[in-house]
Amino acid sequence: MSRLDELAAEFGKVERALGDPAALADPREYARLTRRHRELLPLVTLLRERDGLEADLTGARELLTDPDMRELAAGEVQALEARLAEIESDLVVLLLPTDPDDTKDVILELRAGAGGAEAGLFVMDLLRMYTRYAEGLGLKVTVLDASESDLGGASKVVAEITGDGAFRAFRWERGVHRVQRVPATESQGRIHTSTVTVAVLPVADTEEVQLDLSEVRIDVFRSQGAGGQGVNTTDSAVRAVYRAGTPDEIMVVCQDGRSQIKNREKALQVLAARLAERERIAREERERSDRAAQVGSGDRSEKIRTYNYPQNRVTDHRLEGEGKNHPLDSVIAGALGPVVANLARAQRELQLLQMGEEGQHGAA
Repeated sequence: MSRLDELAAEFGKVERALGDPAALADPREYARLTRRHRELLPLVTLLRERDGLEADLTGARELLTDPDMRELAAGEVQALEARLAEIESDLVVLLLPTDPDDTKDVILELRAGAGGAEAGLFVMDLLRMYTRYAEGLGLKVTVLDASESDLGGASKVVAEITGDGAFRAFRWERGVHRVQRVPATESQGRIHTSTVTVAVLPVADTEEVQLDLSEVRIDVFRSQGAGGQGVNTTDSAVRAVYRAGTPDEIMVVCQDGRSQIKNREKALQVLAARLAERERIAREERERSDRAAQVGSGDRSEKIRTYNYPQNRVTDHRLEGEGKNHPLDSVIAGALGPVVANLARAQRELQLLQMGEEGQHGAA
């Protein structure tokens, strides 16, 4: 109750701040307030409904003493109590910890693993799947770099996904994706197994990652591949190399647009995201004991999902029971929503279980 009161008070402060001309004059602060308002609104809406129902319940219980109204009042009391119980459960879920990266934009990296050319083809299949999924959520996908092959595949694709809740929508995709199917290049109809590694990097805020530009080498060169005649005839592509020649080296290439300045900005953004991801992985290594209790830790060595074409089935290995299997033709067309919903539900159930165990330990 104390936490609910705090959040309700914060919502009031945010609403008042949104009406302050100073907030309107600061686009970054206004965006932060708007985002927080949107996050708190479902909880406050439930709180207001609960308060109204509790007042109605008090009135309905008073009518139980009236012989003429007792039967009608008893039915109303039962309905009100049932709805209040639902609200209490929903409030508990809304109070569960959320990932602070949920609202951030995303850098999506797809890399072909085992399987040669077939893995490269599956990279492009996943890119199309993710693009359709993102567009269905109102998110924008921009390919920043792609190492394409003659067969229509790619050994690597780096894309930016922008829009509210981009990381929340894609956070479950990090890991190894396995495909089982007959490759187009297979003449004898044998099923091959290939893999693609997916990295999902939340775009780091400037205050989160201190990128020392003295440790970054910037190279410019002529863009390769598709992009239009104007792109191919100017040295607009940018390669950013962090700590070149050391074990910490990170290389980023961006050749999305004609502007060298814009490509430089995007390359540094991806570089900052990779540094933040490196720190996240190091932090998880330090907290290995906690990772075992997580749903889908994001470790890239995990095979998180299998796409079985002969059986038209996608299996997410982090789930159990019927919820782990989905029709492949639907998922590969971009209908990832049901899979993501099941993963999010499993995480909430685990968090609730942990909260209950912590409560029991505290009582003991």
